Amino acid sequence: MYQGAHFPDCRHLASTFTSSTLATLATGAWPSQHGIVAESWLESGVLTRASSESLLATTFTAQVAAPESPFRAWIIGPNPSHTALVAGTTGASQYFRSPGGQFTTFGEPPTWLVQFNAAKPIDAAQNAKWMAINAAPTAPPLRTLTYNPEHPQEFLNLYQGSPFAVDSQFDLLSALLDNEKLGQDKTDFVCLILNATDVLGYETGARNPLQAQLLLSLDRNLDTLLTRLSKTPGDANFAFAMVGGHGAPPAPPDDARSRMAVNGEGIAQAIDKHLAGANAGRVRRYIYPFLYLDPIASRDPETVRAAAGRAAMAHPAVAGFYTAGDYCSTRDAWETRYRNSFHPKRSGDVMLSYKPEYVEDYQQGRGISYGSLYNYDVRVPLFLYGPQFRAGIYDAPIESIDVAPTLARVLGVDQPSSCTGRVLFEAFVP
Repeated sequence: MYQGAHFPDCRHLASTFTSSTLATLATGAWPSQHGIVAESWLESGVLTRASSESLLATTFTAQVAAPESPFRAWIIGPNPSHTALVAGTTGASQYFRSPGGQFTTFGEPPTWLVQFNAAKPIDAAQNAKWMAINAAPTAPPLRTLTYNPEHPQEFLNLYQGSPFAVDSQFDLLSALLDNEKLGQDKTDFVCLILNATDVLGYETGARNPLQAQLLLSLDRNLDTLLTRLSKTPGDANFAFAMVGGHGAPPAPPDDARSRMAVNGEGIAQAIDKHLAGANAGRVRRYIYPFLYLDPIASRDPETVRAAAGRAAMAHPAVAGFYTAGDYCSTRDAWETRYRNSFHPKRSGDVMLSYKPEYVEDYQQGRGISYGSLYNYDVRVPLFLYGPQFRAGIYDAPIESIDVAPTLARVLGVDQPSSCTGRVLFEAFVP
């Protein structure tokens, strides 16, 4: 932060689902261009999940790993969907967790990866105790990663939202640096996608003490990584960027959860009843935050969409809406956030926004949901460190679509196909 370029006000000016923001960072474009509008959506009536096959734009990684490029690209992430979204190409080597929690890759794993898994098995974390950093010897654990062989997924969920998962991803990065000799005789691009805070956030929200401990663990791993890179390949020979995929709201208070954890199906039913009563149409499906309608053939579709949006706002949890016909319930800077989030073939007829700190209730013991347009989700930090960058704090707001073109400028490769961001030249050494 002190020796690099620190942008404390980087903004994802669109809905902040994890897959959406990863695609935005990878392409330098908003969901309205790259098409990853949420974790899932309806397309031609079929439920479609976010994947690299759904990307409608090229990625920065694909530019780095192009056949004519002299560079190599590597992605480490929590699952194949996320690594493939950031890669956007089969030319990048990808490492991710298998359903059982060990690291794997597409195709035959290299020998060093097999040896890594054998030396650091995930089974070693079964029933492990998560201790606070600098805890007294007699202190109780913050949490125990309880393993029940009849319910192995419960252990995996605890593990993936813990410091043990963070440590293992940094350990894998260290093994990759060693075994592939990254940055020693050629230029390599490496992306590490960390999602432990994301997983824990679903359960606890942003302000739980466990999140603070998890971030301290992340900070220590970053310290170890940067210290290592300063020695090999050396301070003059690497550049480093860190940016958040999204923030998180606090979990609704227990005494307000029935009001602030929103039953999306209840909203859809209320809208459907209103449209049916007005002989305007019906609700086909609601997949937060998108409403898919079946308007009566004789009615103007945009009139039906606006009627559905107004009916939604009668619900005490709904704050605003945006339609496929470009009508927005608000006429200010928020309209831009709606428009950036909306793809005409994937976002349905109406996009809804809940009130601040209201969350979608998945009824699975999850504390919060992501995907909102609010600043607690939208604003993330960005750090750029390396010989190309000038130390300083840059307070002016920037956008997350600026990350990809800035990194493309560092490596001298073409910007991704649909990139609309700008190069952050103010952070470059003259």
